[in-house]
Amino acid sequence: MKAETQLQNPYEPEPMRLIRRYPLNEDVHFFQVRAVDMEKALSLNYLPGQFMMISINGIGEAPFSISSTPSRPGLLEFGIRKVGNMTNRIFQLKENGIFGVRGPYGNGFPIEKIKGNDLVIIMGGLGAVPLRSLLLYALDNRDQFGKIYLLHGARTPDEMLFRNEFFNMMKRDDLFCHLTVDQDDTGQWPFETGVVTRLFGKLAHIDPKNTYFAVCGPPVMYKFVVAEILKLNVPKHQILMTLERRMKCGVGKCGHCIIGGYIYTCLEGPVFSYWDVLHMKGLI
Repeated sequence: MKAETQLQNPYEPEPMRLIRRYPLNEDVHFFQVRAVDMEKALSLNYLPGQFMMISINGIGEAPFSISSTPSRPGLLEFGIRKVGNMTNRIFQLKENGIFGVRGPYGNGFPIEKIKGNDLVIIMGGLGAVPLRSLLLYALDNRDQFGKIYLLHGARTPDEMLFRNEFFNMMKRDDLFCHLTVDQDDTGQWPFETGVVTRLFGKLAHIDPKNTYFAVCGPPVMYKFVVAEILKLNVPKHQILMTLERRMKCGVGKCGHCIIGGYIYTCLEGPVFSYWDVLHMKGLI
């Protein structure tokens, strides 16, 4: 996959138009956007796992993971949780509304290294947003990957992001898709119940030397998920994690996301291998 192409000057937002928006759950909405300049919209490239800076005039800007795949050019997709002034303003945007986007930024998933191997994607909560990009890319380039597994956990059925999309994926014969929820008060959830690590029994026959793991979810999830992956004897550099920090500028100038005095998450992350994390205090 060729290197990413930024929209323009990395410090200057590009005008974007909101094409489509709908709720994924009560707090998270899906946003589909396109550059006003169609040539730039079609030429933008990025890696799954990278992020963009979204700006609203008079309010500010904030980083958001890309949820679309570069294998489907022209549109960018985001899953955004409403948590403060900036996201409140984004949620007020109407279709055809204009706002600013700059990027892409950060270190994405090492696609070229993953190709030819099996891939296990483990997502929880809002971690479904960036990992959806990797999943869709792998499915769009299905002949370049081995077996693909998706293990997705959420607290309740209503909180599971992209739920209907993943329901449809369960019908595919080239993807092992397994879904679970911590609890189901409705009694109508048709799949597994329990934390996402309960799904590791579905991975009994993987070849650890030829399998990459991609993990993203709430902080508490990493400790338990990584412990289960290590039990499978997967090499530490083949365990990939998306770790977000309070990134501010996206280009390593403000120091807002620095870890350990020298690691800029916006430049060297948000995707790290577990081997990297072992040598960086404060990442997890």
